[in-house]
Amino acid sequence: MGRGSRDDREQSSGDPLLPSVVTDERFSSEASATVVVVFSTLVAVSGSYVFGSAIGFSSPAQTGIVDDLGLSLAEYSLFGSIMTIGAMLGAVMSGKLADVFGRRGAMGFSEMFCLLGWVGILFSKGPWWLDCGRLSIGYGVGLLSYVVPVYIAEITPKNLRGAYTTVNQFMICCGISGMFIVGNFISWRILTILGIVPCVLHLLGLPFIPESPRWLAKIGREKDSESALQRLRGNNADISRESADIREYIESLQQLSDTSFFDLFQRKYAHSLTVGVGLMVLQQLGGVNGITYYASAIFISAGFSSTIGTIGIVFVQVPMTLLGVLLMDISGRRPLLMISAAGTCLGCFFVGLSFLLQDLQVWKEISPILALVGVLIFKGSFSLGMGGIPWVIMSEIFPINIKGPAGSLVTVVNWFGTWAISYGFNFLMKWSSEGTFFMFSVFCGLTIVFVAKLVPETKGRTLEEIQASLN
Repeated sequence: MGRGSRDDREQSSGDPLLPSVVTDERFSSEASATVVVVFSTLVAVSGSYVFGSAIGFSSPAQTGIVDDLGLSLAEYSLFGSIMTIGAMLGAVMSGKLADVFGRRGAMGFSEMFCLLGWVGILFSKGPWWLDCGRLSIGYGVGLLSYVVPVYIAEITPKNLRGAYTTVNQFMICCGISGMFIVGNFISWRILTILGIVPCVLHLLGLPFIPESPRWLAKIGREKDSESALQRLRGNNADISRESADIREYIESLQQLSDTSFFDLFQRKYAHSLTVGVGLMVLQQLGGVNGITYYASAIFISAGFSSTIGTIGIVFVQVPMTLLGVLLMDISGRRPLLMISAAGTCLGCFFVGLSFLLQDLQVWKEISPILALVGVLIFKGSFSLGMGGIPWVIMSEIFPINIKGPAGSLVTVVNWFGTWAISYGFNFLMKWSSEGTFFMFSVFCGLTIVFVAKLVPETKGRTLEEIQASLN
């Protein structure tokens, strides 16, 4: 590319770091999904299904494991919660591993830990192997929770990136729901085998998908980057503009000094970091993991059937997650996030009101129904946007030179929040059931304000455009 053309493009954009794809009519048409992009996404989200299966396993397996292995309630509680400890360890290393081994290599590395963990649980004879297996799965899931959405965001065209990245959350939801439903009819060891299957499928599929072109460009493999991009966009596609944008952005970042973890806290990255961390904190403070982990107990406390309630959750969250996938690149990220947060705010308010009516001994016939409606509104609304969009935005807003440490930090924050809420939920409920849900409702309301004031709309923009405008 000639120097003159590059200067013209920089002048038209007003910023040498801002890609100029919008200034050239010849390349204005939006890319369509190719077979390679679809297949690569399906292989990547096999890891998301592994993630969901790991979360959903402990609830249906509890009775069988406790009876067969003679575990106490405390021992099983440790088994259930130790996965979050492993996930935090995996999250700490996720960005670095994805930068060193590549996105595809990191997914394969994480699946080895998941596979070993499931095998350990399958052949366990006591709590020791159970806990080691669960910890190993947690470590692998912690890696997957970062690298899967990042990989999908880096391979998909800008007009499809949101929907494809949200498939990550949809498959997590399918993994959880699958374990909940199937676990009611089979033994826990057979359920463990079903947890192994998606790990194997993911490992078998990885050699057949291309590596991220952006990661290849970052490590100096420009020919491989262009080859991967051509494969993703189709043999007849003109990739010259997209390839040039990636190359120029990487060159501009390479002019900067090597980044460390503490470089994240520079002023120029403040907006990206605030958005990424803030969304994860508010996602957890909205109470999702308290409701997910203890849905049965919530229904029982409210005087409603736990069986009907949990089945209702499955039938609400799967279609609502799918709806979010379909709307992602139509409505944009911000509107979906605000609608989703408003729904979770209303759902928590209804559940809190149900417990308040129960304490006041009024409208006793209505309060259990109100709790069911509240939980279903919460889960449906959360699945629509707050479940998946924070991960989409996390994969979009950080420049590739800090994406590793930034992604690790955001993922650790999310997993720490998961542990804190799931561990503290029962104590909060003992303090005040209605107070707990009214507090969750307030945080969901604050999420609306946070999104309106700080979260950028990333729909229809290249990663390079988003990152340059933010940083």
